[in-house]
Formats: sequence, C-alpha cells, structure tokens
Amino acid sequence: MTATASTNAATTIMQDASRFNDQFGDMSPRAKDKVKGEMSEFVQAFIAASPFVVMATSDPDGNCDASPKGGKPGFVKVIDGRRLLLPDVAGNRLFQSYQNMDDNPHVGLLFMIPGLNDTVRINGTITIVDREELAREKVALSLYWTDDNAKHLQGIIINVEESYTHCPRAYNFAKLWDTEQITANRTHRPIPLAS
Repeated sequence: MTATASTNAATTIMQDASRFNDQFGDMSPRAKDKVKGEMSEFVQAFIAASPFVVMATSDPDGNCDASPKGGKPGFVKVIDGRRLLLPDVAGNRLFQSYQNMDDNPHVGLLFMIPGLNDTVRINGTITIVDREELAREKVALSLYWTDDNAKHLQGIIINVEESYTHCPRAYNFAKLWDTEQITANRTHRPIPLAS
C-alpha cells in the first residue's frame, strides 16, 4: 500500500445543505466535513484490511445494480491516495455492473471488515482494464476459496472523487456482527435454502 494522503492533508469536500436539511435539520459539523477528495491513511489501511465490498453502479437511465465482491484482505489494491484497483473474478457472467460502467463510469463502493462496525465509502469514476493490466500491477488471485472457474477476467481502476468513513449506527441497529445473533441464525436458519 502506498499512502500519499494523510488524514489531515486530505481535501475536504464541503457538503451543501439540501431540502432535506431544511425539513429535518442541519447536518452535524463532523458529517459536513468528513467527505474527502482523496483517501486518508486510515481509509487506505481499512481498504487494505477489508475482505468484502459492495459495488453499486447504474446505467445512463438510472437503473441500479449492487454487486458483492470478496477476497482475502487486500484483494482491492490501493494504488495511491486517489486510485484503487478492483479485479473481477469470473462468476455468473451476467456482467450487469460492467454493462452499467461501460455506459456510466460512476461507481459507489462500501467496504466492510467482519466484526468491525466501521465502514468506508468510496465514490468515483472507473476505467475498465484487462488482465494484462492486472498483471502489470502485480494483482494476484487472492481468495480464501477457489473452484475451477476462479480466475481474473478483467478489472476496474477507481479514480476516487469522494472518500469517507461512515458511523456504525446501521450495524448496531441490525446487530450485524453480533455473535449470538449469528449463532442463532446458523442454528435455526430464518429462511429456507435458496433453490
């Protein structure tokens, strides 16, 4: 990981008040100042330790898609304080996200680390790259579990436009990482297995 932006040096993107602030109240000073135009050292370290990210895309008409991506921590490579490289591992080959990004290069990423209530959010634009670019960037297949189909097809370089940490309230509301809740769900599955 190459850290080029420190927590204090990252450029703050000032958030403008919206009609929702007029209706429900002002944003907190902390929230107002937290969105940065580059990744702080903390954000870079969080991404390097994260084994899971949800990638949100949309086509030019606003039809959305959210896709889970996973691997060993560091499977998303931090190139520098303004760029990430996310490899595409072969899957169902629907390519919904890639079709969206082909026409609309904007992407939103939500990084998670199991057991931690911290979250990192990244918004930016992408460039689709081939396997040869992944090899040039020394991105190896980094998965805990593989099958005969586990290989890189291509990837995206994300040019970071917004970067910030997100408060843990949603995780706390959901008891997402609560070990008793996880055990209960595993013992008495709340829904049947998908067919």
